[in-house]
Amino acid sequence: MPTTVDWFFDVISPFAYLQLEQFDALQEANDIVIRPRPLVLGALLNHWGQKGPAEIGAKRVFTYRHALFRAQQLGIPFRMPPAHPFNPIKALRLTIAMGGSLDAVRAVFRHIWRDGHDVASPEGFAALCEAVGYPEGITAVDQPAVKDALRAHTDAAIALGVFGVPTLVHNGELFWGEDATAMFLQCLHADWLATPEAQRVSNLQVGIQRG
Repeated sequence: MPTTVDWFFDVISPFAYLQLEQFDALQEANDIVIRPRPLVLGALLNHWGQKGPAEIGAKRVFTYRHALFRAQQLGIPFRMPPAHPFNPIKALRLTIAMGGSLDAVRAVFRHIWRDGHDVASPEGFAALCEAVGYPEGITAVDQPAVKDALRAHTDAAIALGVFGVPTLVHNGELFWGEDATAMFLQCLHADWLATPEAQRVSNLQVGIQRG
């Protein structure tokens, strides 16, 4: 039986899009099933007392450049939406209303990050619903069950210790970021985390804490 791996994401993340575009080959080559779990990154950041990359001026510019560079490295079509960060809530709910499959999630991500469209304005969100073939999404995203599911995924992520997106979760271990995909695969096929040096760095003492 294929191994099921949870993937926590927010559509606000360009790196989630880049990782998602590699999943078909990843699943086929490694006998895994990736289960999308949308969450609200803003709620995650609030929980841990963090700022998002786009909330720090110099980091914001670097992040966008890095996403573009990484997309070009990987040969993945990429175009930033007209404004970032944006409110992702309705787009996240839409992935749930559409059934939550990787195909549904991919359609939403591509509208934002491949085609570079706004999804935060009423007009932009309506265009997203049309583009993914789910015009009823305009009202479906306000259903209590859809809202509750997004909240539940966010709460579940926090309970697991998830601190950023995208994050793959396997055997309770967190693999954060598109650039951690190779590390995830190493731990999937061999118990790299059990090696002596990985164990040592996992249990280092805290040397100093800021007040």
